[in-house]
Parts: sequence; structure tokens; C-alpha cells
Amino acid sequence: MTSELGHPVQIAYAVAPDRDLQEIATDFRRRTGAGPFVVASHIALSSSIVMGVAAPFDHSSAYGQWGDVMVELLQEHTPPIVTSTGVHHMAFMVESVERSIETCAQHGWSVVLDAETASGQRFVFCDARADLGHLVELYEPTPALLAFYEHIRSIRA
Repeated sequence: MTSELGHPVQIAYAVAPDRDLQEIATDFRRRTGAGPFVVASHIALSSSIVMGVAAPFDHSSAYGQWGDVMVELLQEHTPPIVTSTGVHHMAFMVESVERSIETCAQHGWSVVLDAETASGQRFVFCDARADLGHLVELYEPTPALLAFYEHIRSIRA
């Protein structure tokens, strides 16, 4: 049986905001074989709604490949949505973010973040922590996003 959301394309881990992200990525690679990682600091957003209110969502991420799945190591710099380390979210590329939000709502997974990057990529976090232990990220496969995923896959060593 396939999920209405499809299959996860990324697993993201929440990492401590007070540590150097490049060092975390290097250590993660040494321990797991994932990567190499590309670090993006303080990712620019054009908008963000946190828990239903317009509010900043400042984060940095390191991206690498782990087999068939992208890995993101995510640091939240603003008051965090996820306050512990470990799995932060699983990401899904979906045909329609709006329809997928409805699917998540049917499971009781409410939207905790609805944001758009400065380049125009919308992403949404739905709160599945009570059922799955992590958030669910939703985004549509735009040409820029697909190119980014391909770039991360291509730098595997």
C-alpha cells in the first residue's frame, strides 16, 4: 500500500543550534557514510507562518545523500518548532501541497509552518509527532528543487 503522500525523499535531523554545522555534517558523514554535505546558512525566506502567525523561521541546513534518500541536518535559530535532537521531519514531494495538507489534516497532523524561500519554493511542516515522532514536510517538485536534489545526488563520493 502506498501512502497518499507518496514516499519520503528526505530524512531530516534536528541538530544543536550551538554547534558548528559543518563539524556536525563532517561527524555525521564519518559515522554513517552519508554525504558529502553542502551547508546553507540562515536560509532566506520571503515569508513564514509559524503556528498560524506570521513569524520568522531562521534555519541553517546541511544537505547530503544517504543511499537513495537525501539527508538534511537542520538547525533552527529562531524559537524551535522541534525542541529536541533526532529526527526532525520526513519530506515528501507531492503533486499538490494544498491537497496534501488536507490529507495530513485528516490524520490530525496540523500545519505548524508554511513558508516560502526567497527563490519561491513553498514548503510546509505538518505535525505528525504524536503519531510518527516527527514532522512531515511537503513541497511540490519544481525545476529548481529537482535540480537541487540532482546536485546533491551528484556530489556523492
